[in-house]
Parts: sequence; structure tokens; C-alpha cells
Amino acid sequence: MHPMDELIDSLVVELRRGTLILSVLSQLKRPRYGYSLVQRMEEKNVDIEPGTLYPLLRRLEKQGLLTSQWDTSESRPRKFYVLSDQGKMVYERLKSEWDSISKQLDLLMVEDDGHE
Repeated sequence: MHPMDELIDSLVVELRRGTLILSVLSQLKRPRYGYSLVQRMEEKNVDIEPGTLYPLLRRLEKQGLLTSQWDTSESRPRKFYVLSDQGKMVYERLKSEWDSISKQLDLLMVEDDGHE
């Protein structure tokens, strides 16, 4: 791989990492277990490794942004996660911040009739 490709790949990973929490919070308005969350994210073209997701879910729960509950009604117990009240508030604030950042970036990246 060309060194420039390696650099770009590294920067893309960094950029995605910065949006991961918002992405996960956006999908937990209703209870989901880890594997269903991975599937949901993949359906929306957001790749997330289980080895990245599960520690993130535990951390968000520890921070009070998620609550979890075990479902043992099936043969295989599953831990479901959902936004807590605090998590809903944080999600809305992060979403608002993302909207603002996105608009700022759009303004910065728009070509202004060839003037820089």
C-alpha cells in the first residue's frame, strides 16, 4: 500500500471514531442487543466491529447514558441497551452540535465561484 493511502486510511478511521458515539446513541431510542445493533448499523452502511461496539456500550452505560436489561426468555440470554433519560438529553445535544459542525464544514468546503 502506498504511504499516502495508509495516511488517508488512518485519517478516515480517526474521523469515523469521532462520530461513533453519536451513531450508536442514535440507534438506541428503543432497546437493542449488541448483535442487532451491529446489524442495524451495517444496514445503514456504518461498519462497526463487535470488539469496538461492546466496550463502547459498557462505557456509555457506566457513564449513565444507557440502561441495560437481560432478556432470559429465550434459550440464549441477551442484554438489551436503551438510552436513559440522561442519554436522550446527551444525544439531543450531540446531534445539535453535529448539525452545527456539519453546516460549518459545508460552508468551508463549498467552492465560492473559484475564489479562495
